[in-house]
Formats: sequence, structure tokens, C-alpha cells
Amino acid sequence: MGQWIELKAADGQPVSAWQAEPAGAPRGAVVVLPEIFGVNAHIRAVTDGFAAEGWLALAPATFGRVRAGVDLGYTEADVQTGIGLKRAAEALPAPGVLPDVQAAIDHAARAGAGKVGVVGYCWGGLLAWRAACALHGLAAAVPYYGGGMTAPAELARTPRVPVLAHLSDHDASVPMAGVEALRQAHPAVEVHLYAAAHGFNCDQRAAWNAPAAALARERTLAFFARHLAR
Repeated sequence: MGQWIELKAADGQPVSAWQAEPAGAPRGAVVVLPEIFGVNAHIRAVTDGFAAEGWLALAPATFGRVRAGVDLGYTEADVQTGIGLKRAAEALPAPGVLPDVQAAIDHAARAGAGKVGVVGYCWGGLLAWRAACALHGLAAAVPYYGGGMTAPAELARTPRVPVLAHLSDHDASVPMAGVEALRQAHPAVEVHLYAAAHGFNCDQRAAWNAPAAALARERTLAFFARHLAR
């Protein structure tokens, strides 16, 4: 079971984060970047799950610069609220919320957990892609159905670390043309395509696809073991 901690970005912005520690010495660290619904019960459970697998895991509140304490569910009203918050966060002056992600990476490194990876879902998947391309101190990145990550401006980025991408075969935010463009632009990125919808990993959403979620988790854990484990 995790707990809330307080971090600080390089520009002084406070960053709340849910942190979960493993039972023994950590194998490495995983920064979990949330969907547009904030560090809610699902993301806290995901973070706790990585800790149960032996990783120091923490999920920074990536909406902190536009609204503190975001903890949404999955109703249509929650979706609309999350979309509005994402729009506001994306409208922030560059580099947007990336300094808050960097603060989480730096915290994990200072904790002596070893190598640090990042995994993100939905908007967090897009942030995980950007982190892989722009931030320092990472050793691996795993974006799940990162909405917009296959747009031309995002494909123009170059990842600095190994990337494993979990994408869906019917996802309006990551269309199949974008999946193929990602494969062509970045052949070193390990892309897995699932017969599932956007959000398939979340067991609190109608889009949850248990077989796809289980397979993606298995691949993610193996990827982190390969690139992060001591």
C-alpha cells in the first residue's frame, strides 16, 4: 500500500505523488504517469502493483499546475472534466508538465532504487513518449495508447531510451495510420497492437479487455526486467 509524498520541480512547483515501496530492496524504479483522470484509485492500484513486483513505484500528479488533487472516475462527466484539464495542461508554456515528471524521476534516482523507467496510460502514455525523448535519468519507457503520440510533431521526436508501445487496433486517438507511421519513423520502438479499445488496461472502464491487459502487463514487466533490473 502506497502513500502520498511531496516533491518539488526544478522551477519550485510542488508535485504530489503516490509512492509505493516493495517489500525488499527495489529491483529498480517505475514512474507511473496517469490518464486524464488524475492519480485516482485505479492509478494508485497500478502503482501499488508495480511495487508488489519489486519496483519502487510512484505516480506524480501531472495536473498539479492546472488543478490540485484531481481524482476522477470514469463517468461521461468525468471524461469531459479530464479532457478540459488535459487541454489546459497542454496549453501551458513549454515544457509544460515535463518538469514534474522529471521531479519524479530525480526522486526515484535519489532514493537509490537503481535504474528508472516510466510507464504511462492515455495522456500519461503521451507524456511517457515525451519523457523518453526529452528527459534525463531514464533507462526505459512504456507508453500505453498515448493519445496524440503518433502525430507528426511527436513522431519528429527521437527517443533516448528503449521504448515499448502498447497500442489498440481501434483507437481514434491513435489511428492505425499513426501506428504504421510510428513503426516507419522509429523501427527500434517495440510496438504491440492489441484487438482492444483505448483504455483497455483499466479495469474500471467499459473498455477494459482482461486478456489484452494481462498480456501487456506481462510484456511490460519483462521489458522493465530487461532494461532496469539490477
